Amino acid sequence: MNRLFSATAAFFPMTAAGAPGAAHAADIKVMASGALKGVLTELLPDFQKSSGPTVTVVYGPAGAIAKRLQNGDAADVAIVSSTQLDSLVARKKIVAGSGGPIGGIAIGVAIKKGAPRPDITTVDAFKRTMLAAESIGYRDPATGSTSGTCTAHMIEKLGVTRELQPKTKLDNPDGEHPEIVFQALVTGETELQFGQITEIAMASGIELPGPLPDALQQATVLTAELSTVSKAPEGTKAFIGFLAGPTAVARLKAHGFQPAVSR
Repeated sequence: MNRLFSATAAFFPMTAAGAPGAAHAADIKVMASGALKGVLTELLPDFQKSSGPTVTVVYGPAGAIAKRLQNGDAADVAIVSSTQLDSLVARKKIVAGSGGPIGGIAIGVAIKKGAPRPDITTVDAFKRTMLAAESIGYRDPATGSTSGTCTAHMIEKLGVTRELQPKTKLDNPDGEHPEIVFQALVTGETELQFGQITEIAMASGIELPGPLPDALQQATVLTAELSTVSKAPEGTKAFIGFLAGPTAVARLKAHGFQPAVSR
């Protein structure tokens, strides 16, 4: 499992409160992983109240967001996984060192609310649970979903790809609406579904028995960076700094994010 540590303030060159010019900064466009939708919906009013700029957010799987940026879509802030960061820097799509990690996300198991809780306490128990399930589901890796890619790798690592394939449902939800990812559980199409814990927390009608066993866990770290084509660099730096502040850190934790990791 990835080890997560507290991020240092050095990653965030400017805080939202009292940032020079932030109150009069231009509006900000953010492209972000859908895992952040729940917490950003709560945080944006606080930022706009303290700093002024209106923030609009486009959500999607982190891989799809990175691809859009690579293809020339414009944004002021990009929030993607740290594994995609180097490629975006190399392509001169984001400014190296302009931001930093804001939180880590673990992958969890979701079930329909009220359903029997599966045994996922150990790798062997988890494997038996998957093989015994009538159906399983996860995000289609082809969508650019980090959780889908990690889940596919996890199944391959366990050596059960062939056994699970006939009863696997790959989910292809609208990237703007990560909260509907787990509807197949609610309707009974799947018995178990794997996804990011922060997205499980957004969905209704389902429960989280727990995360994957440590030996199988692949935590994703999300990082916020300034785009090289930003037309509002001061307001953007203030927003990135706000994501490292105490209000954001507390909300991120409440939504299931782990402490940010330094690179």
